[in-house]
Amino acid sequence: MAVLKVIEILADSSQSWEDATRKAVARAADSVKNIRSAHVQSQSVTVKDGKVESFRVNVKISFEVE
Repeated sequence: MAVLKVIEILADSSQSWEDATRKAVARAADSVKNIRSAHVQSQSVTVKDGKVESFRVNVKISFEVE
């Protein structure tokens, strides 16, 4: 039986939600081993002068505990 833990990461990107998600997973992988999945819980943007400035994601990352 595997034991999984879930952490929540907030990330942003000036490019896209996909890029923000990749950044969240990469950042988690710096300190967490055995990442199994990532679930984008929410997406949002920041707006400046009527234009999208950055894309934000709230990602839940699941990993197996050894």
